[in-house]
Amino acid sequence: MSFLPTYNAPPEQHREYLRQSLPLMIKNNIPTDPINYAIWYEYVTGNNLQLNQEVDTLIRDKKTFDPETSLNLYKTHICNASAESFEKINHQLRQLIEQTVLAVNLASEKASVAGDHLTVNSQTLQTTEAPTDLRVILAEIIQETRQLAEASNALKAQLNETHKEMELLRNELAQVREIAKTDALTGLLNRRAFDNALAAFVASSTCQHGCLALLDLDHFKQVNDSHGHLVGDKVLRFFASLLKKYIAGHHHAARYGGEEMAIIMPDTALTEALDIIDHIRKIMESTRLTRKDNTETIGKVTVSSGIAILRAGDTMESIIDRADAALYRAKETGRNKIVVENTP
Repeated sequence: MSFLPTYNAPPEQHREYLRQSLPLMIKNNIPTDPINYAIWYEYVTGNNLQLNQEVDTLIRDKKTFDPETSLNLYKTHICNASAESFEKINHQLRQLIEQTVLAVNLASEKASVAGDHLTVNSQTLQTTEAPTDLRVILAEIIQETRQLAEASNALKAQLNETHKEMELLRNELAQVREIAKTDALTGLLNRRAFDNALAAFVASSTCQHGCLALLDLDHFKQVNDSHGHLVGDKVLRFFASLLKKYIAGHHHAARYGGEEMAIIMPDTALTEALDIIDHIRKIMESTRLTRKDNTETIGKVTVSSGIAILRAGDTMESIIDRADAALYRAKETGRNKIVVENTP
């Protein structure tokens, strides 16, 4: 069970990643198997900060990239580790259920035995007249009643404890689910969660109107080339923070891939969508980002956007294609602008 990353870069970008990956793998004597290639593909994209830091540490310390090391890197940073968390929680839930079933069965057995004894003693009472015998029978009934009450209280305590543990596991599961759908770098939805949200968006029968916006940082490669991937990551986090701050509560912002973000806007008119995206664009344009380590200016970073309007009969592919085409026109006609589908 795993949550695998989705790669949606254009073919030429894949070729560029391949061109960068293979020399690095050869230089570090890395076997070119699928797992290692996935690791080094992620490494050269610069999108997986934690993976890059660990690989850089291994290289610096001259560690061997043996199969165990490679598999650990893959499981930890590429094949989403939250799968293991789900399995752990699942195991704990099974244990709780088994413990509760045992407690219920034990209480049931005690209640059954006590019930049988009460039945026998009740029948004996009907035929017994001697005071001494009556006292003995009543004492037994009282003892059986106490034991039954103790079993009931023990079961109640067990069920209360189980309820508390179930609540803790439920909260932990909610946190793991949140992690599983969140992009680690930006805190936005990851591609898997975006696909799920978009599928629900186009399939909704209650959504009367809505928009999909794709946003892409202009000339972002120059930021990475000039200042490094760590600075580029900080720019991406700042960009993502604007999306989270200014979108509406019912909107869904996601990291679509690399420096490209997406916003799903259910029940949102085009004019409202334009206002939100243009506000984000203006803030990006006016903000002068600087490096915290040496106060060097990064310069102006702008964003281009394409917006598609939800249509009856839309599929995920059709609305993405229109938004992507609008974004392409924004890039081709000057950048730092918003283009709506089917407009110049």
